[in-house]
Amino acid sequence: MTRYDDDLYPDYRQIRTDLEKYFYDIPVECPYGKPYKAVYRQAYFGPMPDELIGIFIESGYRRNGNFLYTMACPECQECVPVRINPLEFTPNRNQKRALKANSDLSVEVAPLSFHEEKLGLCTSFLKHRFPGKENSAEEYYAGFFLNNITDTFEIQYRTEEGLIGVAIVDIGEKWLNAVYFFFDPDEKKRRPGVFNILYMIEFCKQKGIDYLYLGYRIRGVSAMDYKSAFKPHSLLEDGKWVRQGEEMQRL
Repeated sequence: MTRYDDDLYPDYRQIRTDLEKYFYDIPVECPYGKPYKAVYRQAYFGPMPDELIGIFIESGYRRNGNFLYTMACPECQECVPVRINPLEFTPNRNQKRALKANSDLSVEVAPLSFHEEKLGLCTSFLKHRFPGKENSAEEYYAGFFLNNITDTFEIQYRTEEGLIGVAIVDIGEKWLNAVYFFFDPDEKKRRPGVFNILYMIEFCKQKGIDYLYLGYRIRGVSAMDYKSAFKPHSLLEDGKWVRQGEEMQRL
């Protein structure tokens, strides 16, 4: 635990506790393929102060459109929030290779918007990631990415041939929240998910942001495994952020 966790905005912590009565549970099929019923504990919000949404994110909540949610699955606790302190992080050899493999990319930080090029890329990604499911890029933008709760922007990654990746990111004074990342499936050899996190870590350093929140690490879900290699990182366990060691840094 850090002073950030212990002392940040105690009044807002009480407000968060007061707001929790407005959350309700939505049981669904597990989106990660686990053989258990998933339960989203969520509530709909309008614009929120930067400090308050930061407290929710620090407490393990995620954002989906104007909804804040946390997982409350009765039979499974595998969705564990992950965060990184950018100033503590040093890339390992595999991550350095990802930096080198993507050194030809141009990167643009821009306001969140959607147009045909991005919708086409997102459609290709969703078809590859969720084959056989009717996932719509338009629905992802309208229902998942766009919001009026907090400030959101996107990071665009391009080669000379065109757009290959887009990160949707929420930002506060002290935190950066990785909402979603989609990329060209034909470019997976670049390890674009790894490169995206490395770029966000550097962005945090440049902006003086304390923590980067990466969403969930989910044991047994290979698509999430790469997050565990960013060390040191912390996992939210029993309401406390627990630092994970650096034993993998030489890999």
